[in-house]
Amino acid sequence: MASTPEWWQRGPVAGVPDVLQPVAHMLLQLRDEVPAVVASLPWHLWNERPGGAASIAFHVRHVAGVLDRLFTYARGAPLTEAQLAALKAEGDPLVADTRDALLDAMVSQIESRLDELRNIDPATLADERLIGRAKLPSTVLGCIVHAAEHGMRHLGQLVVTAKVLAPPSA
Repeated sequence: MASTPEWWQRGPVAGVPDVLQPVAHMLLQLRDEVPAVVASLPWHLWNERPGGAASIAFHVRHVAGVLDRLFTYARGAPLTEAQLAALKAEGDPLVADTRDALLDAMVSQIESRLDELRNIDPATLADERLIGRAKLPSTVLGCIVHAAEHGMRHLGQLVVTAKVLAPPSA
C-alpha cells in the first residue's frame, strides 16, 4: 500500500519563497499529522500525562500557540494580553470534549502562518527581532524556522504520548 510522501518530498509550496520552503513543509506536515495522530483517542485521554509527560491537549494547544507567538515576534510586534493568557492556559485540562475546536484552532493557525510565509520579503529574513520579556536576540528567519521546528518537536512527543495512551487493538 503506497503512502503519501511527506511534504518535503512533494516539491515547492505555491507562492512561498524558495528559502522558506522548509518552513512551509514543516507547517503542512504538522497540519496533516497532528489530527491524524490523535483522531482515535477519546477526549478524556487528552488530559493524561503518562510518566509525567505533557498531555495531548497541551501539545495541540502549544503547537498553535508557539506558531502564533513566534510569528508575532517575526513581525517585530510584542505579544498581546490574549496571547499571554493563551500561553498560561496551554496546560489546562479539557473539561469537555473540545478536541475538534482545539484541532480547528491549530489548523487555522497553520493556514494563517502559511499565508504569512507567502508575504514575507526574503530581504527581511536577517532583520533582528527581540524575543520575550528578556528581549533575546534573533532574526525574522530565526523566529519562523524555530516556530516550525518547535512544532515538529511537539509532534514527535505527541506521537509517542498517543501511542502510550492508545487503547489496545482487538
